[in-house]
Amino acid sequence: MSAPEILTFGCRLNAYESEVMRGHIAGAGLDNIVVVNTCAVTGEAERQARQAIRRARRAHPGARIVVTGCAAQIAPDRYAAMAEVDAVLGNAEKLSPDSWTRLKDGGEPAVRVNDIMSLRETANHMIGGLEGRARAFVQVQQGCDHRCTFCIIPFGRGPSRSVPVAEIVRQVRTLVENGYREVVLTGVDLTDYGRDLPGQPTLGSLARRLLTHVPELPRLRLSSLDPVEVDDALLALAGDEPRLLPFFHLSIQAGDDMVLKRMKRRHSRADAVAICARLRGLRPDAAFGADLIAGFPTETGAMFDNTLALVEECGLTHLHVFPYSARGGTPAARMPQVPVAVRRERAARLREAGARQMTALLDARLGRTASVLVEKDRAGHCEQYLPVEIDRDVAPGEIVAATVTGRADNRLTASIGA
Repeated sequence: MSAPEILTFGCRLNAYESEVMRGHIAGAGLDNIVVVNTCAVTGEAERQARQAIRRARRAHPGARIVVTGCAAQIAPDRYAAMAEVDAVLGNAEKLSPDSWTRLKDGGEPAVRVNDIMSLRETANHMIGGLEGRARAFVQVQQGCDHRCTFCIIPFGRGPSRSVPVAEIVRQVRTLVENGYREVVLTGVDLTDYGRDLPGQPTLGSLARRLLTHVPELPRLRLSSLDPVEVDDALLALAGDEPRLLPFFHLSIQAGDDMVLKRMKRRHSRADAVAICARLRGLRPDAAFGADLIAGFPTETGAMFDNTLALVEECGLTHLHVFPYSARGGTPAARMPQVPVAVRRERAARLREAGARQMTALLDARLGRTASVLVEKDRAGHCEQYLPVEIDRDVAPGEIVAATVTGRADNRLTASIGA
C-alpha cells in the first residue's frame, strides 16, 4: 500500500475525527500507514478493533499501524503490547497536526496518551468534507461530565467542552460552499452544549443561529439527545423550522425507573414518554430513534417488560440495542449481573419490537412525498432518516422530491415526478 488508510469504529464523532486525521496525515506527507480509530462503548467494539488491527497487519505487512480512539485512550498499554501496533495516540493527540508530523520525522514516541481529564477546551477542526459521504458531521461538543454507572466513555473523552458558535457557523458555511446539503451536529453529550461557554448558549440557540447565519443550508440534523436536556429553544425550533429535520435520536437506555436510577440516568420513564409526545405534537411527521441497553445488572423480567413496552408507547423505530457489556472500572460491573444468554434474548426482543414499529412507520409514508438526500446508486434517506430507493439516476448530494410508491426490505421505494 501507499495511500493512508483509516479504519473507523463507533460513533459519528469518530467519523468526523477520522476526517480531521486524514487532513493531518496528508499535511504531514505520511503514506504507507493504517490508522485504527477505536471505540470503547462495548467489549464487542474493542474485540472488532483488535481483529481489524491483526487483519491490517496481514494485509499490509510493511505499513505502520497507529491505534487511537477511546479504547486506546483508556487502555493504551493494552494496544501498545500488540505485536502488530507501531504507535498509540490518545484522543487529544490524534487531533494535533504535530503528532503526525513527528510520526513522519520519527520523533513520535510509541505511546503518546496524555491525561484527557485535564482538558478544558476543544478546538474546532476545520474540514472541507467527509470522504465518500453525502452528509457532513460537525463536532460541536466533546466529552461528558456525567457518570452513568455503565459507561466508560467519559474516561476516553474527558470533561464536557463546547466549540464556540462562530466557529461552528464558519465550519458549516465551508461545508455548504463545498456542496454539502445536509449537516449533522454531533458530540459526546450533545445536549450539554454551551454550559462551559460565555453566556451559556444552548443547543437550540446554536441550531437557530446556525440556520439563520447559513440560510443556504437546506437540512440540519442532530445526533443523540438526552431526554431531559432538550431545551425550550430547540423545541421552538422543531415547531417552526422545517430545515431542522424531524428525526430525533434519544439516549433513553431503559424504560424502567429502577433501572434508570441504577444506571444513574437523569430522566425517568415519564420524561422519555413526555419528550416524544411533545416533539410529535410540534412535528407530527417526527420519527424517533433510541439507544437501549438489554439486561442491565439487576434487571428483572418485569423491569425489562417496561422497556419493551416503551418501544411501542413512544413509537421508537430506529433502535440501537446493546446487550449490556460490563466495562471494567464502572460501578455497574460490580452489580449482580444478568446471564449473558438472557441479555441476548432480551436484546433480540427489543430489536423485534423496533422492527415492528419501523414497518408501521414505513407503511405510513406510502403515497406521501419524501425529500430524499441522494447518496449513491439511486439510494438515500428522507427527512425521517428512512432509507429510500428512487427510480432514476440523480447525482449524489442532490435533494429530490419523490412520491413513495412502496416498501421493500425495510426501505421505501419512490418515484420522481410521479
